[in-house]
Amino acid sequence: MKIDNMSLFGESEKPIGLASDHAGWEAKQFIIAMLDEKAIPYIDFGTYSEESTDYPDFAHKLGKAVSEDECYPGIAICGSGNGINMSVNKHQKVRAALCWNKEIAKLARQHNDANILSLPGRFLEEEEIYEILVTFLNTPFEGGRHQRRIEKIPFNND
Repeated sequence: MKIDNMSLFGESEKPIGLASDHAGWEAKQFIIAMLDEKAIPYIDFGTYSEESTDYPDFAHKLGKAVSEDECYPGIAICGSGNGINMSVNKHQKVRAALCWNKEIAKLARQHNDANILSLPGRFLEEEEIYEILVTFLNTPFEGGRHQRRIEKIPFNND
């Protein structure tokens, strides 16, 4: 598939972070091919094969890297997208959004300033992954009233 309109919102100078378990490995390989085609830098935090793995092992590497501004944005993939999404969201400064279509991806960026795209690898075709990824990477955060809500996300026990 030819990648025509893929760019990175804000033209980040940081590499994109990638993580998957075995169920998301094939989708991650598709994404890597797209990033390579457009010469967009990335860091692959694993897994590196379809051998059975535990998604938190790779999610936490990605979550830490995004939280510490080593990479931006991140892409996390497991079978349903849920487990890896829950794991990366344990990290401060991470706002991962589970997206299964381009409309959800657009809103995740516009309204939630999502910095990790989580995908359900077993439920998306390559064309859908492409549309979701391009939308996520090209949609800026709207700010305004949404910024106030973003600031309330980190839990404060006080």
